Amino acid sequence: MDLARTEVTEAAVRKDRRGSAARLGLIALPVAFFAAFFAYPVAAIVARGLKVDGAWRFGRIGEVLAQSDVRHVLWFTTWQALVSTALTLLIALPGAYVFARFDFRGKQVLRAAVTVPFVLPTVVVGTAFLALVGRGGLLDELWGVRLDTTVWAILLAHVFFNYAVVVRTVGGLWAQLDPRQEEAARMLGASPWKAWRQVTLPALGPAVAAAALMVFLFTFTSFGVVQILGGPTFSTLEVEIYRQTSEIFDLSTAAVLTLIQFVAVGAILALHAWTVRRRETALRLVDASVTARRPRGAGQWALLVGVLVTVVVLLMLPLAVLVQRSLDAPGFGYYRALTRADGGVFLVPPIEAIGNSLEYAVAATVIAVVIGGLAAVALTRRDAGRFVRGFDALLMLPLGVSAVTVGFGFLIALDEPPLDLRSSWILVPLAQALVGVPFVVRTMLPVLRAVDVRLREAASVLGASPWRVWREVDLPMVRRALLIAAGFAFAVSLGEFGATVFIARPDNPTLPVAVARLLGRPGDLNYGQAMALSTILMVVCAVALLVLERLRTADRTGEF
Repeated sequence: MDLARTEVTEAAVRKDRRGSAARLGLIALPVAFFAAFFAYPVAAIVARGLKVDGAWRFGRIGEVLAQSDVRHVLWFTTWQALVSTALTLLIALPGAYVFARFDFRGKQVLRAAVTVPFVLPTVVVGTAFLALVGRGGLLDELWGVRLDTTVWAILLAHVFFNYAVVVRTVGGLWAQLDPRQEEAARMLGASPWKAWRQVTLPALGPAVAAAALMVFLFTFTSFGVVQILGGPTFSTLEVEIYRQTSEIFDLSTAAVLTLIQFVAVGAILALHAWTVRRRETALRLVDASVTARRPRGAGQWALLVGVLVTVVVLLMLPLAVLVQRSLDAPGFGYYRALTRADGGVFLVPPIEAIGNSLEYAVAATVIAVVIGGLAAVALTRRDAGRFVRGFDALLMLPLGVSAVTVGFGFLIALDEPPLDLRSSWILVPLAQALVGVPFVVRTMLPVLRAVDVRLREAASVLGASPWRVWREVDLPMVRRALLIAAGFAFAVSLGEFGATVFIARPDNPTLPVAVARLLGRPGDLNYGQAMALSTILMVVCAVALLVLERLRTADRTGEF
């Protein structure tokens, strides 16, 4: 008997050791990636700003915080981020429900169209809304209404930009929730609202929290939208960091503001991680194809029509303005001008930015899926230690740290062996992947955590290796989320601007960088070319997302 107990104990110890080794193996590559390409560059730029003659000047932090204009920037940054997040959830959650539960003609095309605004460079979003709500804009011409001097222009532009985050993140899980649980509550006498609030909403909690977190971080660090629509009246931390760095050349103040932003985002992420862990639960997931059906009754049709009207007015109208502006020149003049090098800002024809962006985005997507996938699997393990669980929050920091800081950090830190990457093409995909990894993790985690742990344990008891358990149990359930994550990573890589603008070489510009450079030059020709490139970016993204939707449909039906 004692011998048998000893053997069982030794087997348990060996299993724990294998589990610990597996956890370390999964998390090692993501930790090394973020240490080398995020923590090191950011620390280098902060040290450059706060060190004088080799001595740290921490007293500079109090000096900066004592300035009234800095406190005003901090207040406005937080206030507008909270309001933008609440407004986005209010407007986008009905859309998430419609895309998850309803089946209607043109759904795949509309889903791709909804995601297009998210990949547009923020400077283009700001310019599009300025054309709508500014002097001489559409609202000004039709009704004499201008919003460019109010905060509403910024808030609406943020909803436009982040609508897809809620629809994709929440809708991805919503589509796989078993509707019979809510139907059972209805049969027991609960009203539709009560059944949704007590059954569906708690199950969607982690996904809603993840979407809200991403929206808040994007609006908290908003740059291009606020810079164009805010003018001298409104300024966020990101805009102020850019102004201190590029216009005033005060690296000390910029470093302090970066630290403030870093601490604030870290506190938010820690609170989010604690909240999500308390609400984790195993959910009953089903094939998304069996949950979607045609709307029934006047109420559901009204909801569908309302969502379609919202998409057309809020999302499609600004895009239509961009297309119209790109066609102002007769004979596609702005598009033809893209094929010529001007010998000034561009060393190559601007049209070459299309190929550059696609190559960079593909490489960045591969990096983001590998790094983010490994991190998501490690974070899903119930026996994960404190270090692994803490890494969950750290993964989101690239979304909350100034992209300007990251870009400058790349130039300062990655300029000598063994990380001398200044002349390497991989520098741009690495910067883009930093933004893509959090989307991969946040998209996959809710689904991975919803898988019943007993399924994995049963497969292990039957002798399956960890790799086979992942392939046979987790992968079939998470495959759809993985495709969504890859699409998100590709989309954000196409539209990444803040860091890329500092590291993209003049002979290899990306689409967002080319658009920003054209917008920064006077003249109708340059503005028209910027609108033409923006339109091309929209088309490229729409085609990529349609292909993704086709792959997802083939995955559900078994056909292509």
